[in-house]
Amino acid sequence: MTQILVVDDERQIQRALRTTLTAHGYDVETVGTGEAGVTGAERADLLLLDLGLPDIDGSQVIGRIREFSSLPIIVLSVRGGQGEKVRALDAGADDYLTKPFSMDELLARTRAALRRAQAPAAVQPIRRFGRLEVDLARHIVTSDGTSLKLTRREFELLSAFVTNPGTLLTHRWLLSRVWGSGRADVDALRHAVRALRTRLGDTAAAPTLITTEPGLGYRWIHEPGE
Repeated sequence: MTQILVVDDERQIQRALRTTLTAHGYDVETVGTGEAGVTGAERADLLLLDLGLPDIDGSQVIGRIREFSSLPIIVLSVRGGQGEKVRALDAGADDYLTKPFSMDELLARTRAALRRAQAPAAVQPIRRFGRLEVDLARHIVTSDGTSLKLTRREFELLSAFVTNPGTLLTHRWLLSRVWGSGRADVDALRHAVRALRTRLGDTAAAPTLITTEPGLGYRWIHEPGE
């Protein structure tokens, strides 16, 4: 059963979400603090997160979770300003709903987020970014129709980028995703990114595909189809 973690300090919201989500077949856990949300994320398939928490801000919760997990995060907040949404999405949230919201819309967005997380390659096995085409299913990368020869590590790194366009991918998250439990450090990651940029014809000084977030990680700056 799909596990959904609700992080919200309002008991009324907790009860309403638990009732609705449970009725639609989800296993629901509710917590009221950001620290409990970070801890509970390790056992969840999707997170519903309020930004105004009593201990730490929801954007901090997102950032800390993104250091070790790529689970879908949907923000549910009364903060409807554009700046708040941008900060939450840049921190790594997948979607944003402003309170009050309809349960039907929440359920639809939950289903969509879970579909993307559970089978991204099946939904869109070929990603196109201008002259670049990445076939995730067949492990083929072409630029202007010319095949590019990437190492296995370089392709895994590229796959992590193209399946998370616009999202800040932290050093720790990329190391976990690409190297797994193997021994690697940030220097190894930087070397791999440098090599991948060379293969793709990209540069750190004038990036068109991969941009560096100093001290944090990297971001794929194209959207599919651009």
